[in-house]
Amino acid sequence: MTRPDEAPQEALPNTKPQIPLLLGIVFLAYLGQMTLNPIIAPLSREVGLAEWQIGVTISVAAVMVVISSQFWGRRSQSWGRKPVLVAALALATAAMALFAGVAAAGMSGLLTGAALFALFVLLRGFGFGTAIAAIPPTAQAYIADVTPDEPTRVKGMAGIGAVQGVAMVAGAVVGGALAGLGLIVPIVVVPLLLAVGVTLVAFRLRREPRQELVADPPRISPRDPRVWPFLLAGFGMFTALGFVQVITGFIVQDRLALGAEQTGLVTGGALLAAGIGMVVAQGVIVPRSGWSPATLLRVGSSVALLGFALLAPDGGAWLLVVSILLIGLGLGIAMPGYTAGPTLLMRREEQGGLAGLVGATNGLTFVVAPTASTALYGLWPPLPIIVGGAIMAAVAVFVLLHPRFRAVARPQAERGDAAFDGTVESDEGSTPADER
Repeated sequence: MTRPDEAPQEALPNTKPQIPLLLGIVFLAYLGQMTLNPIIAPLSREVGLAEWQIGVTISVAAVMVVISSQFWGRRSQSWGRKPVLVAALALATAAMALFAGVAAAGMSGLLTGAALFALFVLLRGFGFGTAIAAIPPTAQAYIADVTPDEPTRVKGMAGIGAVQGVAMVAGAVVGGALAGLGLIVPIVVVPLLLAVGVTLVAFRLRREPRQELVADPPRISPRDPRVWPFLLAGFGMFTALGFVQVITGFIVQDRLALGAEQTGLVTGGALLAAGIGMVVAQGVIVPRSGWSPATLLRVGSSVALLGFALLAPDGGAWLLVVSILLIGLGLGIAMPGYTAGPTLLMRREEQGGLAGLVGATNGLTFVVAPTASTALYGLWPPLPIIVGGAIMAAVAVFVLLHPRFRAVARPQAERGDAAFDGTVESDEGSTPADER
């Protein structure tokens, strides 16, 4: 049987892969998303929406990511990367342009109450959530196609995470700085950034030769023994993150007693710290460490857990920033292990379905976490941080003890080809992949 780690080599095109261009497109898409983060909390209060309504809006977007990620991932192999990215970015641009108009109407008092909330959910939730779901699976499937071995695969997946981290940094700077000119300014900038992304895809990204497309990519089951331990670890990590990400603006405003525009600026600084941690992790630590996916998960979850422990008490602005920095650093270390690990166990035609499943898992974490965290914050502000920290502690224990991660952590030379020859190790023994 053909080894899955050799399949990408067979599929490589004659022309040089456009990885830098693809990473630039991922950056623009996430820059648009991250630019909103520093101002979403003060915006909600400015237009008269409750905290839980913003939580519901983000949760709806996450539901759409869950529903559509596998579709986009598989379509990226059957239609090609370019058509998927053009369609998704065009939808994102249209949705956020309309969202900017709705936000302006809400700030001026022309739209209020249930109508304003419904449009927030429709545009930022359904529209943008469906569109952004296409970006990570398409990028991850592309990286899996053009990276033939574990070190280059981990570095490639870290590259996706690194540009997301840079986008978090840039979004914090752009969103926070532009908020000083008025809350509507960063909202208007978002569709402009997405429009640049559409233009780059349309005019610069090559289409794959028809023979490289996969007519009917298989759907990957989340119960696949090659996959589910990684999915569970990733689900836990992103759930823990979701419990603090949405409430960061509220934490800043309430602990530091700031006004709306000051909150946007300081929240941007806090998110900037998280982005710096993620960039350092995925741009420096992961590529230079040479750690296996399992080691990345273990180290990263432990560092992030320390960040949660420091965030729970009200220790002032500096402790808040340091704790968020550590959370970003830890997740930045762990994420390439989570995304690259299962790709090393899959065949080429399975990579799109796997990438979609990973994207759906990430989205699933934000279905419940934002609504739950904002509701818990209303009961007692430290409560969502404590819950998030407990979840991260469970992840750290799981990746330390589960046998799948002990197997992946061993050097490939010691493992031989057992993990790559179509035989899947599970707690019940070895099962040929074709018999699952």
